[in-house]
Amino acid sequence: MAAPGVIPDTGSVQKAVSLINAIDTGKFSRLLSRILQKLHLKSESTFTEEEEEKLQSAFSVEKQDLHLVLEMLTFILEQAVYHNLKPSVLQQQLVQSHVDNEKAEVFATAWAAAGPETVEKFRQRILSPQKLETIGWQLNLQMAQSTQAKQKSPQAVLELGVSNEDSKNMEKVFVEFSHEELFEFYNKLETIQAQLDSLT
Repeated sequence: MAAPGVIPDTGSVQKAVSLINAIDTGKFSRLLSRILQKLHLKSESTFTEEEEEKLQSAFSVEKQDLHLVLEMLTFILEQAVYHNLKPSVLQQQLVQSHVDNEKAEVFATAWAAAGPETVEKFRQRILSPQKLETIGWQLNLQMAQSTQAKQKSPQAVLELGVSNEDSKNMEKVFVEFSHEELFEFYNKLETIQAQLDSLT
């Protein structure tokens, strides 16, 4: 069975491909390696703003075009992860999408070297999603804006402390509920609990 195409054929994709083809092959290889290293870290940008400025200068492209190239390279590599493509299949599909032979070969070489490890990191990330560490809550009373209306609107605020494998720091997420929303959320939790009970 033929592997699905990794690159859709759209105007912005064609532009990205022509920009990729224009990049110096040596620089392109280093760029690809860096993206592969950070591909599994969703919470972290691959390049700092300062590094992006250097890349713009090195590749002689506008900021918008650089972002298009980075997004396209990331997308192609994520597709390679998702479909667990063999390097030769990736190379063949890139050539079919008008990526020049030299760049397609660089892709295949980088993917052969780092692909298996990258796929494994993605698997680990899927198996280790964010974990709920702490739960806090508070109630707020929101007064109506109109001077005639004396109605108070109670709001519950949940404070969820979550952590993940990428970052050892705990992140706090605040979620605000009205009475109706909290009741609906509670009912959903009851349903989830019932489903979990039925499995154990």
